[in-house]
Amino acid sequence: MFTGETTTGTRYRATWNGAVLAESGRTIVVEGNQYFPIDDVRLEHMRSSASHTTCHWKGVASYYDVVVDGAVNRDAAWYYPDPSAAAMNIKNRVAFWHGVKVERLGAG
Repeated sequence: MFTGETTTGTRYRATWNGAVLAESGRTIVVEGNQYFPIDDVRLEHMRSSASHTTCHWKGVASYYDVVVDGAVNRDAAWYYPDPSAAAMNIKNRVAFWHGVKVERLGAG
């Protein structure tokens, strides 16, 4: 059921509250969301959240609060620590929402 595609060569950036949260030319699109490789995410802006949700085909999602200059955007980033077999391509990747701006930068 994996419906993603690699966007190799096209760079994307995620920002919130004036800070760059992630930037990569190796994102994968699933259900309209850019999933950034964890190595390209600025973890200093991520704080583990106790929230979890379940997707019928991807599995259980975990969340990060995004923290920038003391401001907190609760559960604004999510990831699948143990995705289903159908969603293995998003393992070790993070996606954003709740006001985080994800923009295409062009070819890398």
